[in-house]
Amino acid sequence: MRTATTSIRKQVQLCIGKAGTPVGQLVYVKQGRRENSAIAYDESWLSNPERFNVSADLRLGTGYQPHKAASPHDSVFHGAIADTAPDVWGRRVIARDHAKRRKENPRLPALTEMDYLLAVDDFSRVGALRLRDGDGRYHRSVEEGRRSTPPLIELGKIFHASQALERGQETLEDLRYLQGKGTSLGGLRPKCTVIDEDGWLAIGKFPSVGDTRSVTRGEVLALQLARCAGIEAAIARIVQLEGIPVAMIRRFDRSGTDGRIPYQSAASLLQASREEERSYTEIADAIRSYGHAPTQDLQQLWRRLVFNLLITNVDDHLQNHGFLHVERGLWRLSPAFDINPFPDKERESKTWLSEQDGPITDLEMLLARSAYFSLDKDKALAVLAEVRAVVANWRDIAVGPEVGMRREDLEDFASAFEHEQMDIAVALLKQ
Repeated sequence: MRTATTSIRKQVQLCIGKAGTPVGQLVYVKQGRRENSAIAYDESWLSNPERFNVSADLRLGTGYQPHKAASPHDSVFHGAIADTAPDVWGRRVIARDHAKRRKENPRLPALTEMDYLLAVDDFSRVGALRLRDGDGRYHRSVEEGRRSTPPLIELGKIFHASQALERGQETLEDLRYLQGKGTSLGGLRPKCTVIDEDGWLAIGKFPSVGDTRSVTRGEVLALQLARCAGIEAAIARIVQLEGIPVAMIRRFDRSGTDGRIPYQSAASLLQASREEERSYTEIADAIRSYGHAPTQDLQQLWRRLVFNLLITNVDDHLQNHGFLHVERGLWRLSPAFDINPFPDKERESKTWLSEQDGPITDLEMLLARSAYFSLDKDKALAVLAEVRAVVANWRDIAVGPEVGMRREDLEDFASAFEHEQMDIAVALLKQ
């Protein structure tokens, strides 16, 4: 006998910015195991002088525009919506909380992709897109009147709850506390959203129980070096918490008092599946098509590629590159983020340089392609000289007060910064 297929349909209003300007309707449908979504722009948005396409896989026009996952690893939502959904760490928090509540109430239905999306708190959702229910309320992870994003003083409580979750020893109280605080951000590692001492929305990244080196110090070092090397990068520093180094990284998708800046990942801008090999020349093409200042961003992107190679940042997938909206559908490269030195990895980029070149493995291939990024040979060599000089000075930055590496940390990370490509850079600059 055939079992009846369960059907679920949910609809929310898509809004944007601090004012919550209506943009359209987001509909989610699940029939059995099949899930898909659709977005329809509101007439008011289409006639708004400030309108723009909020996601590259949409068109500015009337009618519902459907979307389904291109692969089991892709989202059922359009790109810019998917960018606001929780990733591995956030989904782990939500799933564990749901599993514990389902033990108390076995009648609770299984989680859907829409449940994960709506579990992100409105206050800390990435970018400027916001989701509102039929009663005009923004989706929150906590009850109205309760604070979802804690001040810096509560960092210790979040850290201990995160550690308990990693060890599989979390309580229901731990999970309820982490809801909204640790679910709005992408990535694998434990983290939270917090208000820093200056009142800015920030990310707190914690050491993982399985770390064999100080990953948090490594990321802050990389971001500090990036800024010294002429790269616009997220502002970061180490905060000591009971002797534990926590990376405090200021969010760049906010401005002023809760001003929200629209955001798209490079994956969304390229409409790329997670199972596809994509390239930096494709990002460069997108910058030419959608860029507010294409020449500056092309040159900035090439500078980042040189920097990534010299610090052995090989986790450079498309979700780790982003764009911020400026005006009328034109975008700028976001500040660099999620930059990490990997001393235990081969120097081979995750995103290819081009379809012909494959992954980035040496400086010569970058110099050979510099013209594609609006740099002639002399300008490219000048950039290489600047970046190499900063990376060569990594130990001085590492032991400074913003990072605070110890002798053993320097030994752990040395091979990420001191290698043959640094020597090759010297030779190339002498030619």
